[in-house]
Amino acid sequence: MNPLDVYFQYPITLIKGKNNILYDNENNKYIDFYGGHGVISIGHSHDKFTKAISEQLNELTFYSNAFKNDLQYKLADLLGELSGYSNHDLFLSNSGAEANENAIKVASFVTKRDKILALKKAFHGRSAGAVAITDNKNIQPPFGNNIKVDFIDINDVQALKKHLQTKEYAAIFIEGIQGVSGIWEANTEFWQTARELCTQTNTILVADEVQSGYGRSGKFFAHQYHNITADIVTTGKGMGNGFPVAGTIIDKKIKLEKGMLGTTFGGGHLACAAAISVLEVIKDEKLIENTKEIGNYIINKLENLDKINNIRGRGLMIGIEFNSISGKEVRQTLINKYGIITGFSGPETLRLLPPLNITQNDAGIFIDALTTILK
Repeated sequence: MNPLDVYFQYPITLIKGKNNILYDNENNKYIDFYGGHGVISIGHSHDKFTKAISEQLNELTFYSNAFKNDLQYKLADLLGELSGYSNHDLFLSNSGAEANENAIKVASFVTKRDKILALKKAFHGRSAGAVAITDNKNIQPPFGNNIKVDFIDINDVQALKKHLQTKEYAAIFIEGIQGVSGIWEANTEFWQTARELCTQTNTILVADEVQSGYGRSGKFFAHQYHNITADIVTTGKGMGNGFPVAGTIIDKKIKLEKGMLGTTFGGGHLACAAAISVLEVIKDEKLIENTKEIGNYIINKLENLDKINNIRGRGLMIGIEFNSISGKEVRQTLINKYGIITGFSGPETLRLLPPLNITQNDAGIFIDALTTILK
């Protein structure tokens, strides 16, 4: 038996990491500017992170949600404090897709409606409900294609009004920043109009912050740039720094009955220990401030380079779109010649999602390498 061959992979076997540096099985060194799809938030093998997991391993690895787990309360309290969402409650799960599935269910339970409004170019995950509200026919199997979803263009306020005023939708899903499609962001007018209309029509406003959350944008959640509060926020990726943990953050005003949501592994002891350590490091090391500072440094340095058509994003969620060179070719050259790992969003957009503790020195190495390639 072999792992199922469904991924496009580099022929590189990574075996070790520390801070923002990775090593392969031939001891080649790489600077990580992608964080494994934005998962690594506080750096590889952070001392506090590994200590927290190690200590919890010697206490209790896991027990089910049939018993109280004080670590869940500690995690929720700290997350509420740092995110500004202390008026919400936390349901823990294992992945961003699962967090979004739970948001869909909650919205449908409380509104008694069976339609979802989503944005074109959206990505919300790979499970049945999440993939149905993801705007990509290539990953939507026939199973689940009867789920009722309408898509509108990002920042199309008139379409937003037209759809929500029907009062047919359980929820609208908006990513804090769209990652997979190329780092696109809904503007303040769109967010604030969505908030106003959702309140008027009893529709649930869901902010999908699975990729753009946990400080990556320079605020705890990217939608907070637009001065709105979502009814539900979904998180994942950077929440556990590589340990599988995700969350659906639900307004306390939304009342659910016991048994409506559930999970076997979500909120287990190891997951909570990992997630608590991540929040403590973000707070103690001021990583959100670092994210904003280093992100601005990178964007400012790249703005005037030839062959760059557009730079999008906030903080350390950056898309670089090229106009006379293949983004795929740039990405390949960065890893092959300079040992710098990046991602992409479509063929022409380089996607940067480095750990939030990336240094200005590492940023300078990336900028110098990209400058040389574009020349």
